[in-house]
Amino acid sequence: MSEANIAIQQCEDHMNKAVEHLDHELTKIRAGAANPGMLDTVKVDYYGSMVPLSQVAAVNTGDARTLFVKPWEKKMIDPIEKAIIGANLGFNPSNNGESIIIHVPMLTEERRKDLVKGAGKEAEHAKVGIRSSRQKAMEAIKAAKKDGLPEDAAKALEADVEKLTATYNKKVDALFEAKERDIMKV
Repeated sequence: MSEANIAIQQCEDHMNKAVEHLDHELTKIRAGAANPGMLDTVKVDYYGSMVPLSQVAAVNTGDARTLFVKPWEKKMIDPIEKAIIGANLGFNPSNNGESIIIHVPMLTEERRKDLVKGAGKEAEHAKVGIRSSRQKAMEAIKAAKKDGLPEDAAKALEADVEKLTATYNKKVDALFEAKERDIMKV
């Protein structure tokens, strides 16, 4: 396998990772219904170490508007509640001594538009990653041409890179459009 072919394989791997990262980031943007993933970014002070919420509690949905956080240890209720408030997610948690209850508020039209903008920024970051991968692959093809790769083979490889770029850009657009529909759905 030539250096150029390896570079194209790496390019595709990086593009795929950019799309997977976008998909993961978009799950963090709430679209109205309660989802345990909304709390993925929350870090809790657990005996002096900042750990993800999922390592100190179970997070479940009660209904479309309610999240329940059940700590593994009862004395972690207050630190978890403080961490949720400190994460600036727009939630106002309450506790009943056993677990933390979060009522997910309805989204306003303005907040929905802001969430769509945030999703758009994440999609643009993914496209920047895809373009960066494309550029690295094209540079590897140019270097291979200097090392003796025939012109027609180089053109074919460049066409493959362009097809990959278009394919992954379409995937990014599709993910963004689906998230936009989800956010704007009332």
